[in-house]
Amino acid sequence: MKTNEHFLRKLHSLSGIIPVGVFMTVHLLVNSSVLRGVESYNLAAEFMESLPYLAFLEITVIFLPLLFHGVYGVYIALQAKHNIKQYSYARNWKFYLQRITGLIAFVFILMHIWQTKMQVALYGVRPDFDMMHELFQSPLMVFIYIIGSAACIYHFANGIWTFLITWGITISEKSQKISQYAVLIIGLTLFGITMFTMFTFI
Repeated sequence: MKTNEHFLRKLHSLSGIIPVGVFMTVHLLVNSSVLRGVESYNLAAEFMESLPYLAFLEITVIFLPLLFHGVYGVYIALQAKHNIKQYSYARNWKFYLQRITGLIAFVFILMHIWQTKMQVALYGVRPDFDMMHELFQSPLMVFIYIIGSAACIYHFANGIWTFLITWGITISEKSQKISQYAVLIIGLTLFGITMFTMFTFI
C-alpha cells in the first residue's frame, strides 16, 4: 500500500511538471503574442486550433494528466497536516501555500476551460482577441484571473522546487537554495508576462 502511494505521489509530482506545467507555460507564452498586436494573437490562436489530432492531444496530453494531478492533489491537500502556527518557518509556509494554491488553481482552471475551450466547442465561439476582451470587461473576472493566475504560477514554480527534491536532483542545502532562487525568477517572469498579457486584452 505504501509502495503504491509512493508511486502515485512521484507520478503526481512528475505530472505537475510534465506535461501540465509545460503546457501551462506554453499556453501563457502563446497568449502573450497579444503583446505584439491583435492580429498576432488571432493568428497564434488560429494556429493552435488547427493542430492535427487536436482533440486526441488535448485529452491525452492535457486533460487526463491535469485531471489526475488535480484530483490526487486535492486528496493530498485534504490529508495534509499543516503546522504553520506551531512551526512557522519557510518550508512549512511553502508546504501550506502549495496545497492552498493547488486547490485554487484546480477550480480556476476548470472555470477557465469552461469560459474558453468549452465555449468554442459547444457554442462555436471564435477563440480570438474579441472573446478574451469581452471576458475581461468584468472587474470581478479580472480580479479572479489575477488570483487564479498567481495561484497557478506559484503552484508550478514551487512545484519545480519540490520536484527537484522529491526526485533526488537537489539533495544538498546549497543546491536547494540555488534552485529556490531559480524558481523564484521563473515564477516572477511568468506572472509578469501574464499580467501584461491580461491587461492588454482589457
